[in-house]
Amino acid sequence: MADPKGFLKVTERELPPRRPVPVRIMDWKEVYEPGDSAVIRRQAGRCMDCGVPFCHQGCPLGNLIPEWNDLNWRGEGRAAIERLHATNNFPEFTGRLCPAPCESACVLGINQPPVTIKQIEVSTIDEAFAHGWVEAEPPGRLTGKTVAVVGSGPAGLAAAQQLTRAGHTVAVYERDDRIGGLLRYGIPDFKMEKRHLEARLRQMRDEGTRFRAGVEIGKDISWADLRARYDAVVIATGATVPRDLAIPGRDLDGVHFAMEYLVESNKAVAGDQVPHQIHAEGKHVVVIGGGDTGADCIGTAHRQGALSVTNLAIGAQPPEARPENQPWPMTPTVFEIASAHEEGGERSFLASTVEFLGNEAGEVRALRVAETEFVDGRRVPKSGTEREIPADLVLIAMGFTGPERTALEQQLGTLFTSRGNVERAEDWQAGTQGVFVAGDAGRGQSLIVWAIAEGRAAASAVDEYLMGSTNLPAPVRPTDVAIGLQHA
Repeated sequence: MADPKGFLKVTERELPPRRPVPVRIMDWKEVYEPGDSAVIRRQAGRCMDCGVPFCHQGCPLGNLIPEWNDLNWRGEGRAAIERLHATNNFPEFTGRLCPAPCESACVLGINQPPVTIKQIEVSTIDEAFAHGWVEAEPPGRLTGKTVAVVGSGPAGLAAAQQLTRAGHTVAVYERDDRIGGLLRYGIPDFKMEKRHLEARLRQMRDEGTRFRAGVEIGKDISWADLRARYDAVVIATGATVPRDLAIPGRDLDGVHFAMEYLVESNKAVAGDQVPHQIHAEGKHVVVIGGGDTGADCIGTAHRQGALSVTNLAIGAQPPEARPENQPWPMTPTVFEIASAHEEGGERSFLASTVEFLGNEAGEVRALRVAETEFVDGRRVPKSGTEREIPADLVLIAMGFTGPERTALEQQLGTLFTSRGNVERAEDWQAGTQGVFVAGDAGRGQSLIVWAIAEGRAAASAVDEYLMGSTNLPAPVRPTDVAIGLQHA
């Protein structure tokens, strides 16, 4: 507990202001202004003596939130980052990208705005990096065991760091030209500048983790050969197969998956030459899908100078307040305004795309959209409500259906669930002895905090498999479901 009367004296949430829209859409820097230390201390003081801190349950990592809130309130930043790092390898990522289910579970949130946990978290790690408190933690001894981690997103990096610190020799394989996975090429810089990723990768290299970018497992090296080379393998490839929209006109030029667009944009922002880049400048842009990926596309299109941006969501607009069927401490589905939505454009709900319309050159020129109605529990276009929306660039951001299967099935005999995820046992193994799976590849598309939690837990299972026992923490099991995520 921090200030015993803090929640009585400070009853409102205070967050750092976002930079003015006309300013921030001119660059790719993060949208938030730096946090004020006095505000952070004041907000940390609102963390109350709740007896049972439900924020622990809301966070898949089991972050020790009341403890580092108390330390921040006392001005003990170095101790605060130690408690934060005890459960979370990468708070600079979660503090920027996680939707904060911990805040939905905050006990104070029953009758007051919850503690600004996410902002306190990111301020804690930013202060730690600024003061040089984030140091390499190489192992005291090497075990002689080797582990290959395939995929360098949050799950793969978390597993790799835990296993390296346990004394194993770890190599992380990434098929892209740079390490980072979704953190590198799926997240725009206005949400997380890549300097934060680079700082953490420097720490991991100093600890002994080895990185192998530009190597595609299943193609450059077979999965079977990789398993033969290493004592254990961790599959952390993510859920990278996008959900398609199979309607007339899908093959028109100008209709793309969201991730194709975001990857090219992130490469260009990084200074790469991207021939024939998918670009929004001077175009009417339509983004299909109302989630985080869709919002990333919206913000990117604004910065590229789109003529207009329209966001279509097939479902109804969520309520602004917590609905009765999602009581505390569940994570409610509520109407949210991301920074990208503030920057302009139109959001349309109950919108079902019926057809992509093209011109004589085979380029998309418009969408035919109808109102969504529910028939026998299914969402279908309502007859007689069709309308056209001009579109020169269409981005499909409807989520992902699972990991890429062919190479795993053919080379390892990996089995998949009915939902398209890698099938795994309670010990995180994926059917083949010594092959483990963590993150979205086994769980399905989920939150970054779940990816890190699963990476840490899988690392614990790998360590036990290699050594017979382990001291590494295992915050979650493959069958765990977070409070409030059942409806997601």
